[in-house]
Amino acid sequence: MREPLPADMFDELCPSSLNPIRFGDKWAGLVIRCLEGGPRRFSELRVPLSRVTPKVLTRSLRSLERDGLIKRTVYAEATPHVEYELTPTGRSMLEPMAIACTWAEQHWDEMLDARESYDNAASLDQAG
Repeated sequence: MREPLPADMFDELCPSSLNPIRFGDKWAGLVIRCLEGGPRRFSELRVPLSRVTPKVLTRSLRSLERDGLIKRTVYAEATPHVEYELTPTGRSMLEPMAIACTWAEQHWDEMLDARESYDNAASLDQAG
C-alpha cells in the first residue's frame, strides 16, 4: 500500500500558490507534484487539492492527459477504478518545476510586497 498524500501538502501560504511561473492551468503544477511519487486515484488527489472542485480537477487531469504529461489507466476489476500517473514527458517537468519553486521561495517576500503595493495603488485609483 502506498503512503497517502498529506492533506496540507499545498496549504494556502505555500510558495507554489504564489509562483508566477505556471505549468499548464492553475492546478496542473500541483497535480504533477501529487503524481511525483507514483500513480494516484482521483480520491487520493482530492486530499491535498481540496481547494479544487472535482469538476476543475477533472478538467485539469484531462488537459494534462491531452498534453501527454499524465496517463490515465482504467482498471476494470471487481471494483473498477482509475489511476493517473506521470508519463516520461510529465516526469521531465519535475526538474523545471523544482527550479521555479525554489525561485518563488527565494523571492516570496518581494512578490508579496509587490502584490500588496499594486493592490493598494489599484484600490486608491478606484476610490479616486
